Amino acid sequence: MQSVEHLQELFLKYLKNELFDQSPRELYEPVNYILQLGGKRLRPVLLLMGANLFSEEIDHALPAALAIEIFHNFSLVHDDIMDEAPLRRGQPTVHIKYGQNAGILSGDAMLILTYQYLNQLKNPTQLPTILQIFNQLAIEVCEGQQYDMNFETEESVEIAAYLKMIELKTSVLIAGGLKIGALIGGANEKDANDLYEFGRHIGIAFQLQDDILDTFGDPEKFGKKVGGDIAQNKKTFLLLKSLEQARDQDRVDLLEALSDAADPNQKIEQVTSIYRKLKVQEQASELMEDYLKKAFIYLDRVQVEDARKVYLRNLANQLMMREI
Repeated sequence: MQSVEHLQELFLKYLKNELFDQSPRELYEPVNYILQLGGKRLRPVLLLMGANLFSEEIDHALPAALAIEIFHNFSLVHDDIMDEAPLRRGQPTVHIKYGQNAGILSGDAMLILTYQYLNQLKNPTQLPTILQIFNQLAIEVCEGQQYDMNFETEESVEIAAYLKMIELKTSVLIAGGLKIGALIGGANEKDANDLYEFGRHIGIAFQLQDDILDTFGDPEKFGKKVGGDIAQNKKTFLLLKSLEQARDQDRVDLLEALSDAADPNQKIEQVTSIYRKLKVQEQASELMEDYLKKAFIYLDRVQVEDARKVYLRNLANQLMMREI
């Protein structure tokens, strides 16, 4: 079983060799730009780890890993346009750097490129099954994005609905990548499904941790200014739980703070103070831990020796231990 660091290096080398040096430049340069902006490379690495659980030969999983990374970045390009976001990973977003039309068209091209890389499977008999998995997760990502946009204008959002949204928008791509990797590596259907459930639960826990870090994280370690979700009235677990629990003056103060757009820094300070009073950070952490425990139950069911699961288990723990 290969380490996370080795798989990252393997993937980045493959990505570098696959960059699109072709015409028209205006179409492919934005694709190369977003693919080289960095990021955790979490999804392609997890796909490779899924394959490596069942096979030492993982080079043939690299095209599928790149397909997952291209699809992920395609979704980011279009999300940034919808959100009118100026920055991605600290750099100008594609539509800011190249224009909105370029962002739309290059994003469209990335979706097509995703299928071209999936079509490079070493075992073509697996293609129908893997395309079915990918198509399902791809439409679910779109559904999750729509729910997220719906929440922006809905006055009341249930926590269960929020958890379903982050499952669709975030975790199904992680889970589906793991399952695709496992099947490429030779896993049977049961093991591939258990690995999917491991990834699904990890993905939800990962997003809950992001909710916590956005408000309570150390900006130097989190990589961006905290309080962005509060400033945008983004319906995170912390906000929804606070709205569910706040009573009397706390509720009045919370609603007043959310409606105050004049001073974002004061708004962030006020809402964070209410979060602390209601202890919603602790409740989010407890729920995150619950999803992590359930994830490991599914990982334990995968029928490979425990020694082969160590890197996957360690990576999951590291993702949940990002510093606050």
